[in-house]
Amino acid sequence: MEGNVFNIQRYSIDDGPGIRSTVFLKGCPMRCPWCSNPESLIKEPQLLYRFTTCKKCGDCLSVCEDGAITFDPENGPVFDRELCSLCGKCVKNCISQAINITGETMSIEQVWKTIRKDLVYYEESGGGVTCSGGEILLQPDFVAELFKKCRENGVHTCADTAGGGSESAMAKVLEYTDLVYFDLKCLDPARHLELTGVPLDIVLRNLKMICESAIPIVIRVPLIPEQNDDEDGLTSIAKFVKENAPDSTVHIMPYHRYGESKYTSLGMTYSLSGLRENTQEDLSRAHGIFEGAGLTVEVR
Repeated sequence: MEGNVFNIQRYSIDDGPGIRSTVFLKGCPMRCPWCSNPESLIKEPQLLYRFTTCKKCGDCLSVCEDGAITFDPENGPVFDRELCSLCGKCVKNCISQAINITGETMSIEQVWKTIRKDLVYYEESGGGVTCSGGEILLQPDFVAELFKKCRENGVHTCADTAGGGSESAMAKVLEYTDLVYFDLKCLDPARHLELTGVPLDIVLRNLKMICESAIPIVIRVPLIPEQNDDEDGLTSIAKFVKENAPDSTVHIMPYHRYGESKYTSLGMTYSLSGLRENTQEDLSRAHGIFEGAGLTVEVR
């Protein structure tokens, strides 16, 4: 059993209770413009070049056999990603570690070898292992097998998903899941499709399956200025959650631009460049809407 992984973040405190290891998987059907993990969007490995770290020495050019690198003395290397075969020679030859390949195929045992190092922290803090992405429902067999391994070793499991997958995938993951973090962007079907590229009915079908499973759930609402932060939209989410998951906790997730630089590093364009961050008034208003619906709510 193998999965496409781009990071295993140890000592994570934001992806579930306690101290956790978060396994980030590659591949996502959604294209949310605010995504802070653009390296998770496609399933295959990608070249990542950090311009600000580069020493402009030109050593990468000398080892590239694909002809994928040209060199500008002022700006440094320029990569033709279509020609690049991801052989990794430039990565090994980069003394400044400005070039990397993000994403690799890993077995369950390889992942477990990393996360088992922190068993004592999981036990003492009430933590465990979280699978995130990307969209974990695109690799349901891998997630289920990893969570099964965790269960066999007494490790708490958390599935972080936006519901962008099939019912069968959701069912496989839920079998070994102790807690679900579920991202809910908006409840207007046309707007949801416009923002994410995925029909809303797929998301709600999976959310309702979780609610019916009695597995504890945290609803995470990204609060993105000018995208999904209108009062009517937030009120509709609050009403839906109250009717379908009244015992859940809602996490309001303020907008940030932490991942913006990664778009440039991956040769991608960040479409929300220049978008303002949330004001305290924005956050207080959103908090009041969910609290007014009788829900437990936190601004994260």
